[in-house]
Amino acid sequence: MAKKTVKDIPELSGKRVFVRCDFNVPLDEKQNITSDKRIKASLPTIKYLIDKGAKVILASHLGRPKGEVKKEFSLAPVQKKLAELLGKPVLMTSDCIGPEVQKAVSNMKNGDVILLENLRFHKEEEKNDPQFAKELASLADLFVSDAFGTVHRAHASTEGIAHDLPAYAGFLIEKELKFLGEALDDPKRPFVAIIGGAKISGKLQVLKNLLAKVDTLIVGGGMAYTFFKARGIDVGNSIVEPDLIPEAKEILKEAIDSEVPFLLPIDHVVADKFAEDADTQIVPRATIPEGWQGMDIGPDTISKFGNAIRDAKTIVWNGPMGVFEMDKFAAGTIEIAKIVAEATAKGAVSIIGGGDSASAIKKAGLTDKMSHISTGGGASLEFMEGKVLPGIACLQDKD
Repeated sequence: MAKKTVKDIPELSGKRVFVRCDFNVPLDEKQNITSDKRIKASLPTIKYLIDKGAKVILASHLGRPKGEVKKEFSLAPVQKKLAELLGKPVLMTSDCIGPEVQKAVSNMKNGDVILLENLRFHKEEEKNDPQFAKELASLADLFVSDAFGTVHRAHASTEGIAHDLPAYAGFLIEKELKFLGEALDDPKRPFVAIIGGAKISGKLQVLKNLLAKVDTLIVGGGMAYTFFKARGIDVGNSIVEPDLIPEAKEILKEAIDSEVPFLLPIDHVVADKFAEDADTQIVPRATIPEGWQGMDIGPDTISKFGNAIRDAKTIVWNGPMGVFEMDKFAAGTIEIAKIVAEATAKGAVSIIGGGDSASAIKKAGLTDKMSHISTGGGASLEFMEGKVLPGIACLQDKD
């Protein structure tokens, strides 16, 4: 899936470049940015374009304003932080289309940067309205996609605009495709996938797709209990998706047929209620007491999973091993994170899915110990499912 990148653009000086970024940053009640990670992730592409003398037009969404102008979803805090990080002025427009925007763009000099206001203040953005996409495209000569977290959505600024402009990948997209693509298409072996989280409903196809590619598949978190139920094992009050038990049985059968080790927890940290102050105990797999629920993997499971992970050369991890948001039930996730970090230090390639997985790694203090942490939870999941991502498919292929 080799795509043309900004480095493949023959001449950038004086060109107007529309860059779709992911500036969907977390804000507190006072509109202060609580994490600038996504802004920093876009800097290599932005700086490259500035250095090449391009006129850089940045666009993003923030939150879910649902097609209405809402002050709390303004990108103004991003403008301030971006100017600080770039060390140069960043002009911001009060809209993303219209006469004011056209005038601001026409006045740009080489190396200037403009940030457009929230794309989702227009309902046409998420509808991928062709006319809205044309209005965005009219601002520029070229389109650069650098918002991996949005490429699984066919929106006007992620897919529609590419019908009217030559479309290239930014450095962030290039990095995501390199790590995820190589892991799934040409992994160093042994290849181990760790899939966790509360439910299997959003990860059924991921599990099926990975079974055909990995040497070992590890399943933890709440989703493990639907698999136990599929095997007739009592799980107390643990989370189960009854409607998906047939699919869980099918996946277990596929694992047996393909002779891929499918590792489930062998012991659990269980609690008498879903709360930080719950009473807890560690129990073997099939002995969860009535009325109790699994909240984390136990020490024997950590050891078993760890043995598989330590030998791996490629590790893909998406989803925590327990209710890691509560410190009392974070040990399993943190210990697995440490083992993945150790394997990475010894030469394994470790790829962490976005969302909760990235949050768990951050909580463990191991963000800089992994090969790659994806910036797109939903996009990385759909990539692992083998789906065509519209925001990637629209980019020009390399010859």
